[in-house]
Amino acid sequence: MATKAYTAPLPTQAKVVDLNVQLMCPDCKVVPPNISEEFSSGDLVCADCGLVLGDRIVDTRSEWRTFANDEGDDPSRVGSAANPLLNGPQLDTVISQKDGGSGAARELNRTHGRVTAVKGERNLLQAYKDISAMCEAIGLPKLIADIAKQLFKRVEDDKLLRGKPNESIIAACIFIACRQEGVPRTFKEICTLTQVPKKEIGRCFKVLNEAFQETKVQTMTSEDLMARFCANLRLPMEVQKAAVELTKKAKELGTLAGKSPVSIAAACIYMACNLYQQQRTTRDISMVCGVSEVTIKNAYKHLYNERTKLVDDRITTKLIEGLPAP
Repeated sequence: MATKAYTAPLPTQAKVVDLNVQLMCPDCKVVPPNISEEFSSGDLVCADCGLVLGDRIVDTRSEWRTFANDEGDDPSRVGSAANPLLNGPQLDTVISQKDGGSGAARELNRTHGRVTAVKGERNLLQAYKDISAMCEAIGLPKLIADIAKQLFKRVEDDKLLRGKPNESIIAACIFIACRQEGVPRTFKEICTLTQVPKKEIGRCFKVLNEAFQETKVQTMTSEDLMARFCANLRLPMEVQKAAVELTKKAKELGTLAGKSPVSIAAACIYMACNLYQQQRTTRDISMVCGVSEVTIKNAYKHLYNERTKLVDDRITTKLIEGLPAP
């Protein structure tokens, strides 16, 4: 019996689907589309009808311009932004520490860091971190921190304070930066912040102030501290202005000659508060200004004795006589 040959059915031809995305002008609908990229304006325009199909396109062509001052390659267009506070090319390669938990990548990262570390850069980075943390702790703006970092780098480059601990240099740099930008802080505030003795900060400050002649700071006055102290005590503007006027007249008359600016500011604030019926005790002012209550009372005693000469004529005699006796 002859067997009939079995013929398998031919597979049906699969339907081909075009998955390509084709950009077409919705007005012209010309195939192929005539679309031009105008990188100068960042627009995608139909060349036939002028319809703008897209904006803010990215120029993917090669960059032939250079912004370097001298001839040669332009390093500003390669890698991340350069940090002027660090030395070296700053284009290092970093090995990732993630390798699935074997630990080999972490060891490679440490070894690579030791080999490629620039001499002195670790010390600078740690100092910059400390300066940023200290400035943030007392609410100083980023500008003050940047100026303090620049001063610290100049000290390191010029070897001005060789042998001094970094904590003392950082304290002096923050102190000078505050003075330069008109937001002075007292020695006691910087001592509390950095845990560096006052004498040590004073020595470093004296050396740096003489070395940096172009950025030499002036002596701190009571008027420089008045706005911050009054703001912390939540006093109205009229009390602050009265305290500033008292300070100026006391200097003209020599009433508080030999007193520190902080003591003068605290005593004038206390007297202005009593003139304008603002209930602030010597303890409140002492906690804000950082001087003892005895110091405030001793300075206020001199102001009280000269009250008729110091107080403005606009203040009535009744308020002047109502000042508390020291």
